[in-house]
Amino acid sequence: MADLKSKFVNVYSLLKSELLQDPTFEWTDDSRQWVDRMLDYNVPGGKLNRGLSVLDSYKLLKEGKELTEEEIFQASALGWCIEWLQAYFLVLDDIMDGSHTRRSQPCWFRLPKVGMIAINDGIILRNQIPRILRKHFRDKPYYVDLVDLFNEVEFQTASGQMIDVITTLQGEKDLSRYSLSLHRRIVQYKTAYYSFYLSVACALLMAGENLENHVDVKNILVDMGIYFQVQDDYLDCFADPEVLGKIGTDIEDFKCSWLVVKALELCNAEQKKILDENYGKPDPENVAKVKALYKELDLEGVFAEYESKSYEKLITSIEAHASKAVQAVLKAFLGKIYKRHK
Repeated sequence: MADLKSKFVNVYSLLKSELLQDPTFEWTDDSRQWVDRMLDYNVPGGKLNRGLSVLDSYKLLKEGKELTEEEIFQASALGWCIEWLQAYFLVLDDIMDGSHTRRSQPCWFRLPKVGMIAINDGIILRNQIPRILRKHFRDKPYYVDLVDLFNEVEFQTASGQMIDVITTLQGEKDLSRYSLSLHRRIVQYKTAYYSFYLSVACALLMAGENLENHVDVKNILVDMGIYFQVQDDYLDCFADPEVLGKIGTDIEDFKCSWLVVKALELCNAEQKKILDENYGKPDPENVAKVKALYKELDLEGVFAEYESKSYEKLITSIEAHASKAVQAVLKAFLGKIYKRHK
């Protein structure tokens, strides 16, 4: 698998050089250097889980058959399209959230010469995806399905982001609007489709499958995505920022986090007053009071119980699937995220 990872990583440079020579635009040295630097800063810096998952999933769907170099390249190119999509979301998300760090470095828009140019960079990142798909998949029978898939997942993700940001509007901080069902809706649309379903859907299309026959797979992956985001919410508060690679700001940002929803479920009137007075305030003193309340309510223990129950439920759903190859894909996904620390 390590060899596959290095092959995957190498495909990035090739795709980047093709995009920097795209004949549809008349490049200057300045514009080419800008996009080159922007891509290197934003696209390959993460864990690459989403991208690598296309290659891993496709290999498992082929049930032990050796992949050709062309198949490795195509699965890698689709994986990189997901990493491009991720970069586009994160560049714009960081601006909306006013974040400071991402992947252990300053957010792209925080760099002195970048600022709000980052908005246009996000648009460029998004528009490079169909360039890659068109160049490498135009002659494939599943090309239209691929384009459709990326468009649909992008729309779902943007809509999830919308529910998230309009729920946390400044001046309208009302914790009574927060519930587990709202949290689930935000996460399903904002995270689960693009972070979990998209990779497997790409692999299924490459393997000649019709996505309409795999709604059960989509549902399992959405549940996995929700579990992943609950972990994320937990880590935002309880993980060491050095290990996490970013400083969590969910409390300051008045986020509809799983932790605050659980706290609202478990707290008494006095504790609720502490939440109302301190949640969503940027002052470190307010944040510390919320974290102290989370400790008092033993949200670490509540999360540990949620994690083990979610894992059991997911394993049961996966093992009910008829195809052993699809089971292997889903178990591999779950294995990557179960009890993660970052």
